[in-house]
Amino acid sequence: MKKAYYHLPGLFEFYELYQVFLPLFREHRDWFYDWCEIGSIYGAPADCLWGGGRAGFGEQEPREVLALMREYGISARLTFSNSLLRKEHLSDKKCNDLCALLEKTGAVPNGVILHSDLLLEYLKRKYPGLYLVSSTTKVLTDFQELHKELDREEFRYVVPDFRLNRAFSKWESLTESERRKVEFLCNECCWFGCRDRKSCYEAVSRKNLGEFGTEHSCRAPGGGDGYRFSRAMENPGFIGIDEIRNRYLPLGFSQFKIEGRGLGSALILEFLLYYMTKPEYQLEVREEIYLDNMLDLF
Repeated sequence: MKKAYYHLPGLFEFYELYQVFLPLFREHRDWFYDWCEIGSIYGAPADCLWGGGRAGFGEQEPREVLALMREYGISARLTFSNSLLRKEHLSDKKCNDLCALLEKTGAVPNGVILHSDLLLEYLKRKYPGLYLVSSTTKVLTDFQELHKELDREEFRYVVPDFRLNRAFSKWESLTESERRKVEFLCNECCWFGCRDRKSCYEAVSRKNLGEFGTEHSCRAPGGGDGYRFSRAMENPGFIGIDEIRNRYLPLGFSQFKIEGRGLGSALILEFLLYYMTKPEYQLEVREEIYLDNMLDLF
């Protein structure tokens, strides 16, 4: 059976949610689709200089986070996709300590999602035990540029811009090994016609560096409404479970990223229910998590 591997958001940000969800996923495996597994959980603690994509807000102690991942045999990924890093930023103690901790923790390899080639060369040299993922913050919408990225041996996976998700004639031109490296972003809510995606990510990078600059103001239709999963489902780039099973998996694509680090636990739960949980057991999973007294979803 061909399997889909989900890369889930909130390694630090939603630690308490995964504390409850992962035991359910192990103990009641029949409640969940047998064609999917958890490939990794990604994220970053608050105030990480190398952070990008979204501003991290996780406060959980890193050793506790990695102990949970190790217990369930799940790869941990640091989201270090800041696109504006300079040489002086590479010595940051907090980020280096996190990389060192991930490199030596557990039998399952851990990784880093990144944008900066400067950081890439540094990590290859300093932490060769970590695998590397090319970030969607590069906004790779040109297929030729994406193809070049896939050819780079440094990357285990490459996350293209969500607007390429349905370019099936181009995806079918890839070799089997290239297809194994593609990691599709499934549930993006950003306007399909957005031209400011890079500017948005750069604003987050500046914020993580503590630098002042022009705040990015989203001008997209509905941009002021926040994330709505119902609206994401209407996005032309949305990838649902039927498409994963019936279109992408048969073509040899198996890696699927779920976004949501900047959202709330209740919405992350909805993603876990939709993408991983059989409909007849969604109520049971929801009840088990909502009724856990240690977890505040709202």
